Amino acid sequence: MNLKKRKQEGFTMIEIMVVVVIVAILAVISLPIYLRYVESSYATEARTIMSTLEASVDMYRTSKGTFPSDIDELERAGLIDIKRSTKLKWNFELALSDGGGTITATSTDVMGGGAGKVIVYDTDLGKFRGYGSPEGE
Repeated sequence: MNLKKRKQEGFTMIEIMVVVVIVAILAVISLPIYLRYVESSYATEARTIMSTLEASVDMYRTSKGTFPSDIDELERAGLIDIKRSTKLKWNFELALSDGGGTITATSTDVMGGGAGKVIVYDTDLGKFRGYGSPEGE
């Protein structure tokens, strides 16, 4: 009996399923890493402004002898100019005194990561905490 071997063309269902499972595993591993990266990039904009705010507050206090009550006061004094697009994404608050204090940024609905994300900069420690930080919110 002379049997001809059939030439196999294409992939079997098992081979396709194995590839799908491998792709799914890679997606499950990489998605949280990607989301942390995106979160960090959203927070970087606010952190940059907060660092600039700290320097502006120091200059304001040196020239006026008091702390500014809000960001608008710093802008009126010509010490900082925050872009409108940044102001639409983040609300900044100052809580400063001679003993130190905090600068807080809270996201709005316009920010890509969603509203209600909070970043706090402790001026005493020089550290950020909250949204986009390794320890999270």
